[in-house]
Amino acid sequence: MNDHYFSASPQSSFTRTPVDVSVWGSNLSLVSAGGVFAQGRVDVGTSVLFRQTSGPGAEARHLLDLGTGYGVIGCALATRAPSAHIWAVDVNERALQLAAENAARIGVSDRFTVAVPDAVPTEVRFDEIWSNPPIRIGKPALHTLLQRWLPRMSPYGRAVLVVGKNLGADSLQRWLVLQGYACDRVGSAKGFRVLQITQGAHDAQGTQGTQGTQNCP
Repeated sequence: MNDHYFSASPQSSFTRTPVDVSVWGSNLSLVSAGGVFAQGRVDVGTSVLFRQTSGPGAEARHLLDLGTGYGVIGCALATRAPSAHIWAVDVNERALQLAAENAARIGVSDRFTVAVPDAVPTEVRFDEIWSNPPIRIGKPALHTLLQRWLPRMSPYGRAVLVVGKNLGADSLQRWLVLQGYACDRVGSAKGFRVLQITQGAHDAQGTQGTQGTQNCP
């Protein structure tokens, strides 16, 4: 069976596996399954993301978990930001089902929306985007993904990504700067970089200003 975590409809056995997570001061009991990224565990990259950050900002009200998988990042965001609405987006139907189940397990379903990318209303803007992005879809597809979602940050919003150094974190950082964004490396551990992206060269009205500069080596 050649399922990928970015397959729309996994064909592998749908057997739920428990995952216990301690993140940002909360303990979460979730479930995962085959055909979804990081079955039965929190992968190293996501663990680095959690440990190297303090969670969403207090003022954030609209959050995006991009490439949600079974929903571990989205559920952590919902727990840390009790006034925020979370959008958990993925192309994998099984991932979305699990993310919805996990949101129900921790009691945040009323402010947790799972959706395929095309189902997110175009007018929705995000104060924060959090992601362990699907690097293995390839660089062109990853760039297309980011070009679709990063412009949907609110004017003073941010995106927080975790990317493996050996999977191109530093070149991705340079590319983001060339797109006009400011990019700071806010954490680094176990071969992963945590990158924070803001509008940079774009002013508060979203118009193009001078080219941004790279804020981290």
